[in-house]
Amino acid sequence: MSAHSAAQATDPAAGKVSRWRVLRRLIEIQRITAEYGLQEFVAGGRLERRLAWLRWVSPWTWWVQPHAGPRAERLRLALETLGPIFIKFGQALSTRRDLLPEDLADELAKLQDRVPPFPAALARQRIEAALGAPVGELFATFEVEPLAAASLAQVHGAVLKSGEAVVVKVLRPGMRERLVRDLELMYAIAGLVANGSADGRRLRPLEVVAEYEKTVLDELDLMREAGNAAQLRRQFLGSPLIHVPAVYWDLCRVDVMVMERVSGVQISDLAKLRELGTDFKKLGEYGVEIFFTQVFKHNFFHADMHPGNIFVDVTDPQNPRYAAVDFGIVGTLDTRDQHYLAANFLAFFDRDYRRVAQLHVDSGWVPPDTRVDELESAVRTVCEPIFNKPLSEISFGQVLLRLFETARRFRMEVQPQLILLQKTLLNIEGLGRQLYPELDLWKTAQPILREWMKDHLSPRAVLRSWRQQGPDVLEALKGAPAVLQRGLHDLHQGKLTLQFAPARLAALQAASEAAARRRDATVVACAGFLGGILWTGLGAEPAAAGYAMIVAAALYLLLRRR
Repeated sequence: MSAHSAAQATDPAAGKVSRWRVLRRLIEIQRITAEYGLQEFVAGGRLERRLAWLRWVSPWTWWVQPHAGPRAERLRLALETLGPIFIKFGQALSTRRDLLPEDLADELAKLQDRVPPFPAALARQRIEAALGAPVGELFATFEVEPLAAASLAQVHGAVLKSGEAVVVKVLRPGMRERLVRDLELMYAIAGLVANGSADGRRLRPLEVVAEYEKTVLDELDLMREAGNAAQLRRQFLGSPLIHVPAVYWDLCRVDVMVMERVSGVQISDLAKLRELGTDFKKLGEYGVEIFFTQVFKHNFFHADMHPGNIFVDVTDPQNPRYAAVDFGIVGTLDTRDQHYLAANFLAFFDRDYRRVAQLHVDSGWVPPDTRVDELESAVRTVCEPIFNKPLSEISFGQVLLRLFETARRFRMEVQPQLILLQKTLLNIEGLGRQLYPELDLWKTAQPILREWMKDHLSPRAVLRSWRQQGPDVLEALKGAPAVLQRGLHDLHQGKLTLQFAPARLAALQAASEAAARRRDATVVACAGFLGGILWTGLGAEPAAAGYAMIVAAALYLLLRRR
């Protein structure tokens, strides 16, 4: 199944989502959260009181005995049990130690490369089936114990017959089915959010899930990952900042990939790096330089930069060099988005908040009727407190809260095409906090962006663009007379007509009326759902009536056909 066909299979707008599968998955998720006692994370809070009724309508959880053990360990085990998408969520959380208690951050970090592996015998079978030869013939040595195991694949060390040390990456079996099952759930929830309110539509949840679906399903093709690695290697070949391992193409297939084994210290092992005398200031600055170079100069960036994928070559501790692995997720930007992002960053560096506001209007990221002066004031409120400050002095939680408030106030729509970039920037910022908290992220990035903008807008760049597009323009001009002549002939013969399709208009009108009826029914169901919660929350009698309202409304919202 291709990513496109998978999207068709899971997009509720196409009517392909199985409501029963979604309901079964929701029940399974609730059972697992109860089994691992995750209600502890909302204990005593408003959320726990609001969701207390769920236990009474969930008989499958009434006799569950929660696992014993520390809360952080139980959370990690629950995410592992829930599957790859939840593991990826835990990986992303683990990079934000500024937002998590230490015990949770330490435990979730194990999801980066220490997920329980699948049996080595099965890994050998998959390698031999993919490459068409026994492991003993393919490699001089093969390590049975995996070097690392993550959400979608695991990695074994090996040595080629020619003597090169390599790693063999093998996909876990059954991953596509598990991913599609959870994507189906995400589409169902996104559909409810999108239809629930104007705020929900502003978040564009269906488009966000579709963008995520393409990204995560692409990870299941290791030939694509090998191509990504080769591209990044070419871009940084000979660079003193980062090393990208070589790919052995003859030993790569869709579910198996062989590449050079990198040596170095994992970037999360700060104690080891300190012991070796690593220059953390340079390491932090190099990381920012690599990121902005990939995004703006190469327009091709590694978008899965959690610590499990990054090593440091400390052969020369005063000039440390990064080594990256796992290239399943990469990102690119449309030229227009790339220009607006660079211009926004540079306007921020200059504290030109009016320019930032105007760029948001020009780019279409906010509605065209937005008052630029009001948006300018809101941007200043968010940006001024963090300007020229090191990471250690920036409250990331407060910045996020202010950004969300600004986005809601000015009806700023989520840009799905930028989500990968935003996620990567958050990873880089979180990593910078751990390596060198005094790092000024903006000061380090500013020279790179100014150089890019200067080159991008220079006369030489314009001439280069003309030279690249010139042959296509000339080819189009060469065929223009024939197209014009044919059009004039058709006009003279009366063959140019406007087609009017009343049947299609009637079908569109009927679809619009059906959508209105469904919307009205959804509003009634939501009212019933909220009414049931109020009924039970206020202790009204009979209590069963409140529970009946909640269950009936929830089942309608889950099972209704579009």
